[in-house]
Amino acid sequence: MPSLRTLLVLGRVSNLPTVWSNCLAGWWLGGAKNTTELPLLFAGVTFLYVGGMFLNDAFDVEFDRQHRKERPIPSGAISAREVWRAGFALLIAGEGLLLFAGKVPGILGIALTLCILLYDAIHKLITFSPLLMGVCRFLVYVIAAAIGIGGVTGEALWCGLALGAYVTGLSFVARGESLRGPLKYWPIALLGIPVGLAILLNTGRYRETALLLSLIFALWVLRCLRPTYWTNAPNPGRTVSGLLAGIVFVDWLAVADAPHRLGLVFIALFISAISLQRFAPAT
Repeated sequence: MPSLRTLLVLGRVSNLPTVWSNCLAGWWLGGAKNTTELPLLFAGVTFLYVGGMFLNDAFDVEFDRQHRKERPIPSGAISAREVWRAGFALLIAGEGLLLFAGKVPGILGIALTLCILLYDAIHKLITFSPLLMGVCRFLVYVIAAAIGIGGVTGEALWCGLALGAYVTGLSFVARGESLRGPLKYWPIALLGIPVGLAILLNTGRYRETALLLSLIFALWVLRCLRPTYWTNAPNPGRTVSGLLAGIVFVDWLAVADAPHRLGLVFIALFISAISLQRFAPAT
């Protein structure tokens, strides 16, 4: 039997707090209040994420055998057959839970599942595959908003697009980790889109909160970029791990008008993401 650590590494569980913060923000932007289906939402999206990560390793097994021999399958910690089976089982379970949550979340969940599979299958072959990763996170927002009492609102769509842009940007940075090519600076522009949207959407007394959160977010992004872009020994892995944890800040920015007690939840999720990276690498 594979060890618990092997499963945690395969599922990249250190990123799960960012998935949960996506669900929380999307649900809030969808009007919140409807809490009955929230457990189904969180569990369903969690299963889809972990299943997608399992299959990511299954699809990448030949690449990992050449370039990342420490990964669970090449190292012999688990067989490829077990990973394929577990990955598809998790996807089916996740989609089933979203169908129980409602017709709209279920239909959107199918779209998310297909997007996950497409990304896993082609992300090493297509240059612009990071766009698919951004679409996956966008769909999480939309699914979560569909659970809320107000449904998929315009604000949820705009904030979902901003999240998708951020994830696309960090995913392009992550490609440098595996391809070892020259550094590209243009993805940095995508990382700043959530700040611009937060300032535009929040007016009046919420503008001050949005500006404060934007400053914290910007400082974190700059801190993450430094080990790769402003050093003689680039470390894309460290940068991407930090940017992945920063997804929580993107979600917090999206709901800058929410009560302060909700902010405490985002802080806890951010700390959890950083802490879990010590046990299970984020990339």
